[in-house]
Amino acid sequence: MTLDGVGIAPFNALPETEAVAALLACCSAPALARAVAAGRPYANVEDLLETADAVLAELPESEIDRALDGHPRIGDRPDTASSAREQATVASAADSIRAALAEGNRSYEERFGHIYLVCATGKSGAELLELLYARLGNDPQTERRVMRTELAKINRIRLRRMLGATG
Repeated sequence: MTLDGVGIAPFNALPETEAVAALLACCSAPALARAVAAGRPYANVEDLLETADAVLAELPESEIDRALDGHPRIGDRPDTASSAREQATVASAADSIRAALAEGNRSYEERFGHIYLVCATGKSGAELLELLYARLGNDPQTERRVMRTELAKINRIRLRRMLGATG
């Protein structure tokens, strides 16, 4: 379920199941969606975003893995409108960049056991590749923290879009 531009008051008024479904379209971690929906009503968008950040910070790794399941690999064909918007610049990247991203994704997944997640909005394919190479040097614990930070950025973008918020 998507609710592009619904606003905070209508979101607060949604039945619980619809609110959870809308949140799952932003982040596929069920525990996050349930907790954020249960936190309603929110006074404003920032309150909702802060709650989402706090919930994300406390999620167990199994829920983070579920959130990752909702994201395509960088450079793969996006499976949702949100992913397509976020990775728009990769689609037009040179074949060499896309091939390097595919190889880098494989190396990353072998090293860390999960997809390379990065907030791709506004970044070129070359920038995403550079970030991937840099992150391959992280130890697993550091990389998990970096990935959670990137997930929070993506969630904020998607939640703002859902609520029709800008900035």
